[in-house]
Amino acid sequence: MSESTQNNTGQNPFTKPGFVISAALVVALIAAVIVIFLLPKGDGGAQQPAPSALESNSAAASTPSNAASSSICGLPSTSETALGTAPASNWELVGRMATPTDPDTFGPGVTDTDGFRSCFAHSPTGALYAAANVIALGSSTEQDELKLADKLLVPGPGRDAAIRDAENRSPSSATGTDSAQIRGFLIKSYSATEADVDLALELPNGALAHSVLSLRWVDGDWKVKAADDGQIFNGTSQLSSLSGFILWSGV
Repeated sequence: MSESTQNNTGQNPFTKPGFVISAALVVALIAAVIVIFLLPKGDGGAQQPAPSALESNSAAASTPSNAASSSICGLPSTSETALGTAPASNWELVGRMATPTDPDTFGPGVTDTDGFRSCFAHSPTGALYAAANVIALGSSTEQDELKLADKLLVPGPGRDAAIRDAENRSPSSATGTDSAQIRGFLIKSYSATEADVDLALELPNGALAHSVLSLRWVDGDWKVKAADDGQIFNGTSQLSSLSGFILWSGV
């Protein structure tokens, strides 16, 4: 079963994907045709994403009891485990990236005064929205790296590494005009506790790439599982087309 049968399409001015990506890293991303998060570590190769490489983060394999908790801001949940069509979405810019938003149904249910977005529905669509919003927050130079790492990642060695990296990184003053946009998705797997969301991206030079974000339901919200080195994307590679992805984009 899927949660929606409608799709909004549009022309997308895309922003730099990733969790806190400076203009210099965007240039590197364009050149390599990959997407990175916090650490500039590529994964070239086949079009199809590899299985999750984050299982080594044993400390982040947190309590199953958290999985059954309700949304921290009261968003509805569902027993559905698949999303076979694109949800009908409203889109707004976060930084320069078009980002899905449905505060009353899928999230973000909470947006702080500094623009930080959190609280997503306990559902396949909620996981999709969470993944898209994580990338958007990372693309915005207005967001604080340390807060993103602290609030968006599953507790464990990966989050600790990301926090250390954020503490050691010089504040970004990037104001680049390059942009990228979400072009499609696949829910690779979904359960009440875990979700793997594969996002297809159009990079600023027109090239296509995709990468998988692995999420865990923790304390009433979706958080990103990071590898022990702090990287959140896995299975990253270039795409020759969007074949096989569910088309989904907004302006």
